[in-house]
Amino acid sequence: MNKNISLILSLLTLFSCQEMPKKEAEEAESKTLKGWETLSKKNSFDGWHIFQNESKTKSGWTVEDGVFTFDESNAKGEGNKSLLTDSVYSSFEITFEWKLFANSNSGFMWGVSEDLQYEHPYLTGPEIQILDAEVYRNDPQHQRNTVGALYDMSAPSEIVSNPAGSWNKYHITVDHNKNEAVVILNEIEINRFPLSGPEWDAMISNSKFKDIPSFAKYKEGHLSLQDHPGVISYKNIKIRRL
Repeated sequence: MNKNISLILSLLTLFSCQEMPKKEAEEAESKTLKGWETLSKKNSFDGWHIFQNESKTKSGWTVEDGVFTFDESNAKGEGNKSLLTDSVYSSFEITFEWKLFANSNSGFMWGVSEDLQYEHPYLTGPEIQILDAEVYRNDPQHQRNTVGALYDMSAPSEIVSNPAGSWNKYHITVDHNKNEAVVILNEIEINRFPLSGPEWDAMISNSKFKDIPSFAKYKEGHLSLQDHPGVISYKNIKIRRL
């Protein structure tokens, strides 16, 4: 009897030890996902729409297995075809993966207004550039326009993107409460800047947006994935409000 009890206790201990790492991993994952919302559905654009597409005549985006893809050659309809979230956001933290073809171009924007007086999202929303790094790799005059830049306002500290055709990952924080935005590309911080105040105003005044009074005026607005020349894909889009 004692031998049987000892055997049972040994088996229970072994089973518990095997289950513990799995349980701890599940709890860690649960904590990690707490407060996060997935914005990229597997085979639908639920939660998204094309900018000012009331007539439903604009196209260019497809979704398959959770991957959103814009292909300029398939785009139809008049006007800007950027993809916008249905919801609006103020302070947030977002992660997503992106992949583009050689020489392709896109961008992530926030604070976008869809008011009909604005013809394009960039008239209101600041942009984190998504670009084939080779376009400006040897051009010191355009580092504020390269991958990882706050477009035409703040250059990245370094170029850490993977080659065209490979997946990259952005982790972007826009926090109006702390007056700070942070851009992390492939696990490396490459850009940090304020969202208001003298430094922000100086960046605007030295950019192509200086004569656009609507630019960056909306602290709450839609998020946008830009339509631009080439082919660009996005996946694993997750967001957390701050």
